[in-house]
Amino acid sequence: MLDIKYIRENSEKIKEAAKNKNIDINIDELLALDDKRRALQLEIDELRAKRNKLAEAGKSGKPTKEQIEEGKSVKIKVLEVEAELKLVQEKYMALMVRVPTIPSPDTPVGKSGDDNVVAGEWGIKPEFKFTPKDHIKIAEDLGLIDFERGVKVAGYRGYYLRGYGAGLVMGLMMYALQKMSEKKYIPMIPPTLVKGFALFGSGYFKGTEYNPEVDEIYQIATSEKEADGSENKEQKFLVGTAEPSLLSYYSGEILKEEDLPIRLCGFSPCYRSEIGSYGKDTKGLYRVHEFMKVEQVVICKADIEEATKLQEEMIGISKEMHEELGFNYRQLRICTGDMSAGKYKAYDLETWLPGSQRWAETGSASNFLDWQARRLNVKYIDKNGEKKYVYMLNNTAMPSPRPFMAILESFQTESGSVKIPKVLQKFTGFEEIKK
Repeated sequence: MLDIKYIRENSEKIKEAAKNKNIDINIDELLALDDKRRALQLEIDELRAKRNKLAEAGKSGKPTKEQIEEGKSVKIKVLEVEAELKLVQEKYMALMVRVPTIPSPDTPVGKSGDDNVVAGEWGIKPEFKFTPKDHIKIAEDLGLIDFERGVKVAGYRGYYLRGYGAGLVMGLMMYALQKMSEKKYIPMIPPTLVKGFALFGSGYFKGTEYNPEVDEIYQIATSEKEADGSENKEQKFLVGTAEPSLLSYYSGEILKEEDLPIRLCGFSPCYRSEIGSYGKDTKGLYRVHEFMKVEQVVICKADIEEATKLQEEMIGISKEMHEELGFNYRQLRICTGDMSAGKYKAYDLETWLPGSQRWAETGSASNFLDWQARRLNVKYIDKNGEKKYVYMLNNTAMPSPRPFMAILESFQTESGSVKIPKVLQKFTGFEEIKK
């Protein structure tokens, strides 16, 4: 969410940003609603002052009939204007939460992911003297995944990781956590069951509240008991990434500039309803409802140059891991049409899957500036004593499914076994997966 004063001063740039990000929003309507709510608030303040003045006058003696009638009239008017203000405020907020961040000057302008720009490619595409299998066939042949029983127990997109498959995924997670610790990111295991404000604050609700038609989030239907035995009916949700939990860690707090930047990494299960991907990638691990991931988050001062350097640091660590794993990968500069409303600048990493003959997203680094911080109310005091909103960044350090797929497909052998990248072997305890 942006500051309304900033929106007013940069309305034409924001209109252009909305157009380029495919966001249908009327900025002029928003500004008109802001004028209306300000006027209504002023009217309410004046009416309340008048009501208080009448009350004070009544204390000095018996109020006159005229004073009583005027007091009643003012009270009714206050209620009427307050009701009108509430409606205006709701319309205002519904628009405010959709106002986009103006993307960085070097962000490519495009309509969709087809217009993302390849910024570089690293590694060599694996070559085989045999026809390589995809991860589904490899996993089934080696007994690493059980899709059939996964669907039986969990439903559509359900799966079991078995034996070496489970060991390989946990090895990936432990490798990523150690790498993050080496890079001075504080490891955390955050809650995955969270309140709605964490998801709204981080931008995982498209509007002001959860909408099951568009938000790819699982809501928990059951209520819970408080310590005193009372029933808590507050909405709870399962996170799709550790990002909302990590960003909300400092919600409502004021930090010190000398403590910034704060580097965090979170390991968590992730849950996604994938309602927007109906009919896509219906087989295998490419798109599933639950998986594990190590996520990076950085909280820094309101300095675009510093935030840009930190974003490059984050994507740089991901690239280092891709290279240590021996992947053939490429980096994309995400275009405006493939960016969410809050993003200032974004990169993706994609790894080549030789068996599936496709690129798979295996990393994503985004800079939101203060768009999330305003929603979560996270500020800091700068060296001049001024309170400012922090900037927030995030990066997918290591998701479990797609790097797992890349290892199976990239390091398969003609005999049907799979070689394990050297950097993972101390975490997996095995060098090769055989039948």
